[in-house]
Formats: sequence, C-alpha cells, structure tokens
Amino acid sequence: MFSTTEAFSGMSSNDIAASRKFYEDTLGIPVEDAGMGAITLQLDSGGVVFVYPKPDHTPASYTVLNFPVDDIDSTVDELVAKGVKFEKYEGAQQDEKGVARGKAAGQGPDIAWFLDPAGNVLSVLSN
Repeated sequence: MFSTTEAFSGMSSNDIAASRKFYEDTLGIPVEDAGMGAITLQLDSGGVVFVYPKPDHTPASYTVLNFPVDDIDSTVDELVAKGVKFEKYEGAQQDEKGVARGKAAGQGPDIAWFLDPAGNVLSVLSN
C-alpha cells in the first residue's frame, strides 16, 4: 500500500528562523520554504525532513535525526568549531568529545549526540 509513496519525516520547532539558520549554516543542509511558516531539509540521500512551527514545542527525549559520517572525530571537531555542544548522557560511556565508542566495544557504531535550536536530539555516527 505505501511501498511506492515518498514518505518523509517531520519534527516541530519553536523557532523556525533559528532552525533554518542552524541546518543551513551550521550543518550545511539545503533548506527550502514549505509554506505556512514551515521548512524542509533536503537531504543528500533524497530524503526530506519537514520542520514545522509549533509555539508549545516540546522536544523528543530520543534521537530524531541521525547523520552517518565517514570520520566521526573530524566531524565532531568541525561542529564544535561552529559552536555545537555535544551532549553527555548518564550511563553512556562517552569520551571527552562526547563520542560513545561502540565499535571498539563491539556494541554498535561510534555515536555522538547534539541538539538543534529547538532541543531536538540529533546524532552523528560512524559509517
């Protein structure tokens, strides 16, 4: 039934202008206006993320968008240089950069989490 639809993900923001600036300028993702104050993130994979205004926005307590990268350490360094702060979570064994080194422990990818301006949890993880 839905195998041929062009599904997309969505999330809310309490400040679309700040979200647009963050995704465009900090993360380098092409952003388009979507009408009614919303924007879309145009991902290289062909996927689209719809970001819509919601004044009473409450960010999710889980990761809503993951960015696979070839070199997590250089990506984290580049994002930190642009002002991104990486989150540290109780119980997650993360290094000084905030990277949980799952590969070495045989427990999944290396991953680091950060927030967008609306508090939505994003991650970079090793390919």
